[in-house]
Amino acid sequence: MGGQISKVMGKIFGSKEMRLLMLGLDAAGKTTILYKLKLGQDVTTIPTVGFNVETVTYKNVKFNVWDVGGQDKIRPLWRHYFSGTQGLIFVIDSSDRARIDEARQELHRIINDREMKDSLLLVFANKQDLKEAMKPQEVTEALQLSKLKDKVWYVVPSCATTGEGLLEGLAWLSNNVKAPPTAAKNPYIRSAGHAEKRSAGAAQRLDKKRANDLGGEIRNNHYTMYTKPRASTFFSSQHQPAKKQQNKT
Repeated sequence: MGGQISKVMGKIFGSKEMRLLMLGLDAAGKTTILYKLKLGQDVTTIPTVGFNVETVTYKNVKFNVWDVGGQDKIRPLWRHYFSGTQGLIFVIDSSDRARIDEARQELHRIINDREMKDSLLLVFANKQDLKEAMKPQEVTEALQLSKLKDKVWYVVPSCATTGEGLLEGLAWLSNNVKAPPTAAKNPYIRSAGHAEKRSAGAAQRLDKKRANDLGGEIRNNHYTMYTKPRASTFFSSQHQPAKKQQNKT
């Protein structure tokens, strides 16, 4: 009875659930991110063998987050978690330049799977507190995200230990979960000229809402987190820097 009431109330007040799959190479910071979101604390973690699953509520969206280990021997098992995934959170260690190509290969292998074709893609460019960390534009280029067709993606600079960027990522997911990410229905996909024109106004509204959301909160049974709005450089399938035109001689 209680479950039925919850469903009815969810429909009335627009409550949503979203299944998220968090993947990435080992030592990227996935589990630290998960428990920073869940508990609001920087917890000591060990390499994940298997998976962790937690529920995090942000605004009116309940995120069921599956964090799966990233060691190379575990990666073949990732595909068993693809079914039903609405959003992929791919975490990279922005300071690990030696393995960025490996991260790119794994990411493209995931998103090219037919069960992941409609999922949103959020990239946390993690460990931004380290001096050698790549910035979002460099991460975008290294992962070759601009080559993705009909895929809604967003890159957020983050630091799992401080919580930097984590709310921004959830705000983006909560806004985009409202419509299935397909080329025919999602106005934010920039796959054709007419779609870009239609998306301009919607993208501006999304920016304004995102700015408001950055002062939002994560609510769960243990913790309510508040952050101050901050300026941040990000790259997404909706917003990419214009390429400089070269003068022809």
